[in-house]
Amino acid sequence: MRIVNMGEWPLGQEDERHHEPGGEPLWNESWYYDFVSEDGEVGGYVRLGLYPNWKRAWYWACVVTKDGIVTHLDHDAPLPDADLTVAGAGYTASHRTTNPLRTVRVRLDSADLALDLEWRTAGGVYGYAITPRYEIPCEVTGTIGGTPFRGHGERDHSWGVRDWWSISWLWSSAHMEDGTYLHGMRANLGLELPWPAFQAPPGGEVEHVAGFSAATSFDGDRPRETVLRFPGMTTTVRPIAFAPVTLTSPEGAVAEFPRAMCAFETEDGRRGHGWTEWHQPPGWREHAWQSPA
Repeated sequence: MRIVNMGEWPLGQEDERHHEPGGEPLWNESWYYDFVSEDGEVGGYVRLGLYPNWKRAWYWACVVTKDGIVTHLDHDAPLPDADLTVAGAGYTASHRTTNPLRTVRVRLDSADLALDLEWRTAGGVYGYAITPRYEIPCEVTGTIGGTPFRGHGERDHSWGVRDWWSISWLWSSAHMEDGTYLHGMRANLGLELPWPAFQAPPGGEVEHVAGFSAATSFDGDRPRETVLRFPGMTTTVRPIAFAPVTLTSPEGAVAEFPRAMCAFETEDGRRGHGWTEWHQPPGWREHAWQSPA
């Protein structure tokens, strides 16, 4: 299994576990797990985020189709123990690494939503350069509400200060019909940096892609379309079904997080599905959502 580590810190199996928290009030450690069925009809994601200095965890789970959404959101969850099991009001959720950097099993048992899914690494591991974080493209199998599921997705793990109420960003990942996985992230800072981006060819391994950029247009507050520019592969992203979350800071500031299952299409006609997020903190409309020409 290949590990592409663009950062200056080590990245290995031990990083699947908890990290020692920093002293900042908004120091955060989070695990994401998203998925889309092979036909693009069903998708979802789970996020567990720990704010140890705020004395709480955030737990999000959702399943979407073109016709509806089921969510379970808890912004005052108890901090989990070492095995990342959360038991909140009316639900129990577990996130178990069964083989570090290779397989993870995620379960949710609640009245509204039941998940039992496994993420199996496909193509390797990609570590960011700009923050301690890694992304893993995956095959995803299991059950949703007892119904068999098979598809693809991505999982990630990050740790460090996470201030949702200052910086806006775009994050996007997909699995294409030819077997290609792709990923790109861009923060709206008003300048272009070497953004985290990778591709994994059909049956191949993760490769860093230099020169990634993105531009988004909006319909009111909702993203309408994003164009991802990978060298030699411009890809258009259009939302299919949104699973948004509203986030309130300790001081009462409000940010919106319109994450969506999306359809992807490359300029040469290849299609796929995945997830994209367009984070909207206070003042987000004035941020640089268009890459410079």
